[in-house]
Formats: sequence, structure tokens, C-alpha cells
Amino acid sequence: MSETTLLPLSIEPQEIVYQDRNQRIQRILARFDGFSKEYFVSDHGQRAAVMAVRNGEVLLVRQYRLLINGLSYEIPGGRIGENETPEAAAVRECLEETGIQCLDLKPLINYHLSLDIWKNYTYVFYTEECEEISDGYSGQRVWIPLERCVKMIFAQQIVDSLSIVALLAYYTRTFVKQSAISFDVGGS
Repeated sequence: MSETTLLPLSIEPQEIVYQDRNQRIQRILARFDGFSKEYFVSDHGQRAAVMAVRNGEVLLVRQYRLLINGLSYEIPGGRIGENETPEAAAVRECLEETGIQCLDLKPLINYHLSLDIWKNYTYVFYTEECEEISDGYSGQRVWIPLERCVKMIFAQQIVDSLSIVALLAYYTRTFVKQSAISFDVGGS
């Protein structure tokens, strides 16, 4: 199959291949000059997450995950509900998963998980202001020092992309002082 650096002449949504309450998979045909390319796009909706940091420690959730058949350490986050802002979804998800109420969220990073087949735009926030609302999550939530979290990434103890992106973005924002990189979300 040919690849191109040109934009397609047309993008034609085709049939819905599969749909349930969590995702919709649609076949899409992109017509280029001289060839067509078929895509199967899995739309899981937008999601939001929050890096809650307290005294240099990051709030992580321990959850069972099928694909690794084990417990995963992750930052709290999930799907943005209908008529819900990304910020409100991040606060809600953190409270539901950890019993921690996050306040004064700031944008950290936004990204596309994939640019061809996975539609799941993600908003990540951070806060250093949070309070415990419920203590019934002691086995699910843990506070781990940021530098240890980064080491856990490279030791393959934190393996989900959302947590890796968020932790490295926050670490970079926090510890890279002499860089010419602008950390303003939406800036160039």
C-alpha cells in the first residue's frame, strides 16, 4: 500500500462495524490521488485524568487490568460524561476511584492516544490541592514519591500510557528548569 504526505481527496465514513456502551468501531475510507486506504476507527470518547500531588507524592490507583492479568498502578481518570467538562470529569473520576477530592486543577497535557485508529482524546490535569473525602479506599489508592514513580515506569511497574505520559509531563514541568520548552497548554 502506498503512503502519502498529501491529504486525501475525500474521507468517507462507512458502516458501524461494532458498537456497545464503551466504544464504537467504524470503517472509514480515505481516497487519495491514485489509491484508497481503509481505516477501522475505535471511538472510546474523550477522557480526563488528574495528577494529584501532595508533599512530593503522587496519588495512584491500584486496579486489576485484564491485558496484564494483574494490578496496575495508574493515575485516576476515565471517560468524560455527556455534558461534562474535562475538569469536572477528572475531579469525579478521582473521587470515585480514590475518595480524594481534587481542587484547583491546572492543565498539564492533552494528547491523542493514536492518530489513525484510536479516537480517545485525553485531557490531563494536575493539582497540589486535594482532600480526603472517604478513607474506604486504602487498598486501592497509594501515595508514591514522584521520583519513585518515574523509576517505576522504567522498571515496567507502571505500564499504561496515560499514567506514563502524565507522570513524565509533570516530572518534566517540575524538574526541567533550564529548558527553552514552553509549558503553556495550547501554546506553540
